[in-house]
Amino acid sequence: MAVIAQKCPHIKVTVVDLNEARIAAWNDPDTENIPVYEPGLSTVVAEARGRNLFFSTEVDKAIDEAEMIFISVNTPTKTYGTGKGMAADLKYIELCARQIARVAKDDKIVVEKSTLPVRTAEAVKNILQNTGNGVNYQILSNPEFLAEGTAVEDLHAPDRVLIGGDTTPEGQEALNALVEVYANWVPRERILTTNLWSSELSKLTANAFLAQRVSSINALSELCERTGADVTEVARSIGTDSRIGPKFLKASVGFGGSCFQKDILNLVYIARSYGLKEVADYWEQVIIMNDHQKSRFANNIVKTLYNTVSGKKIAFLGWAFKKDTNDTRESAAIYVADALLNEEAGIAVYDPKVPESQVFFDLDYLGTRSPEKNKQLVTNFTDPYEACKDAHAIAILTEWDEFKTYDWQRIFDNMKKPAFVFDGRSIVDSAALTDIGFKVYTIGK
Repeated sequence: MAVIAQKCPHIKVTVVDLNEARIAAWNDPDTENIPVYEPGLSTVVAEARGRNLFFSTEVDKAIDEAEMIFISVNTPTKTYGTGKGMAADLKYIELCARQIARVAKDDKIVVEKSTLPVRTAEAVKNILQNTGNGVNYQILSNPEFLAEGTAVEDLHAPDRVLIGGDTTPEGQEALNALVEVYANWVPRERILTTNLWSSELSKLTANAFLAQRVSSINALSELCERTGADVTEVARSIGTDSRIGPKFLKASVGFGGSCFQKDILNLVYIARSYGLKEVADYWEQVIIMNDHQKSRFANNIVKTLYNTVSGKKIAFLGWAFKKDTNDTRESAAIYVADALLNEEAGIAVYDPKVPESQVFFDLDYLGTRSPEKNKQLVTNFTDPYEACKDAHAIAILTEWDEFKTYDWQRIFDNMKKPAFVFDGRSIVDSAALTDIGFKVYTIGK
């Protein structure tokens, strides 16, 4: 919304939320304090906010005034009932649709921005058309393909913008209205239009294919470790094949983020609901491999530290699921920490952008042990050298660039010996660290 407002000064954009604290944070006089850390975002917000970009808790008023409404609420994996652990929980989408139906007095274009299972538009349409005040609605699907950490760049120059709509004349008219918004800065040939169902499924498919590549290279990383091959050399060799390409072939402790796991589970659930067992099993394996990679990394730490980490200090460098974001959803660090905490390890966490409150929220959310126990075993640091002091081992869980530039000699001098480094993101120079005296474990080598 911030980028649309920046690129379309003639369009009034209002972002609404029921959460007053969140809206207050978006309205903070200093745009450096906005709640999402994303390179370049504060500049975009500073440029448009107060001109044609507004943040408000007056949801009904915004619905009433809008001609086009983007639904961008969370669609988490269900934690209860049928489809528990796999299906998307659509209750927030439905609440949005019911609120729009209750408030709207004139025709609206409703755009699905949240990642949704196929045919959600149908449900939204039913609610709107059967509870409305004789208002006509057109539903569009406009999934978001940006990557966290490069989101602003991705929005300024997207590979493609995908818009799905009804094939009726009214549907096409609504679809063109949204095409016109993006055409203010995106070249026409990059704006793809499809039917609604193809658009909804394309988003799930894109994330499933990306995650599948990560799990594929991670599966081979384990084989590389056993056979003396080097996974980075294997990745480079296959990445130069133009049919395969080099992206998403970096072996690591596993993928995280709010989308990959959720979307694949959704795909699995949809396939199962249509009785497509083989299709479901195929995609579920991508998740199984990812979980295996995280538990394998944690087990390796325990095994290497003489089969016990009880009472030992393990320093975690990084908690966010990837660099250049403060998002920790499904971060590998959470699950590796959880496994080590089960072994009674003491964990020292340092992440340049993730606050202490988030680290404890993530661990408490798993419900593996009491919040008191988590507080007892986990300590958060704002200085990486303090986090690593007296540690038996360091685990690198996020690929923050700053980790490469640390004074590793100083870190080594202040650690318990032998000093271990488990590089879950293959970012440090293992030869240089070995020369200092570290025992280095890199995934896939």
